[in-house]
Amino acid sequence: MRRHFNKRLDIETRFEQARRRNLASAKPGLHKCILVLDGLKPDFNIGKIFRSADAFGAREIHLIGIRSFDPVPAKGSVRWVCFHTHDDFSSCYRVLSQQGYSVIVLEPGCSNQLGEYAFAKKTAFVMGHEEFGISFDRREFPAVDGLSIPQWGHVQSLNVSVAASIVLYEYVRQYGRLLSEGLPQKNTAVNTRWEGG
Repeated sequence: MRRHFNKRLDIETRFEQARRRNLASAKPGLHKCILVLDGLKPDFNIGKIFRSADAFGAREIHLIGIRSFDPVPAKGSVRWVCFHTHDDFSSCYRVLSQQGYSVIVLEPGCSNQLGEYAFAKKTAFVMGHEEFGISFDRREFPAVDGLSIPQWGHVQSLNVSVAASIVLYEYVRQYGRLLSEGLPQKNTAVNTRWEGG
């Protein structure tokens, strides 16, 4: 129990440091897409999603019911990606609607399939909890659309950070700005040739 408490305290401390850096450095991303993380676990997926949001130039991230998370898996991206917190989906939805965003929930079993769906330029993608899904009843939000990522395997379940990366890639494929409009690309190729004897 004490070990779990210390881990939680470490995460909260790291989060608070990252949040302060974010307030000083973050600017809206190049693209008009937004990620909404609805009650995700505070361990590693949120940080990985921040990395993808930074890489694909997402405008910002909205966190629902998430008070803190471990920023370490973000590899510094929490500093650069704007994020906002909400107590519930209703308050988040109200903000996004007022800004003119179409809201799409990523869920398995939807009739709309990624790759066949044309996004609005201002689209917010909702990613639900890893085990329990979204925190709200979609019937109460009839304007919210559902979207599935086609899968051909047995499990039919993607990790939420992988799903976020896939949907961001598809958004950028449809509306992506030129690479020259983003930050300069670094050549980070690794030489894997072995030159031993």
